[in-house]
Amino acid sequence: MEIGAELVQGLKYLAAGICMGIGAIGPALGEGRIGASALESMARQPEMANTLLRNMIIADAIAETTGIYSLIVAIMILFVV
Repeated sequence: MEIGAELVQGLKYLAAGICMGIGAIGPALGEGRIGASALESMARQPEMANTLLRNMIIADAIAETTGIYSLIVAIMILFVV
């Protein structure tokens, strides 16, 4: 039994969508938690707001890299496989 080319193409789209869906959950939750913690810290110590903001942006950038990795994997699923 041979799998049709249309079925394979559809499964590739499904796999890429699942990859991005699951891969985007972690960074979204992490960035939300980072932002909430930074705002809470700024409310407690307003004089440290600039330092906390800088650290929050760096931490958000690091957390976002996992989402970018899942995007790269999804693109590879679509165009390489």
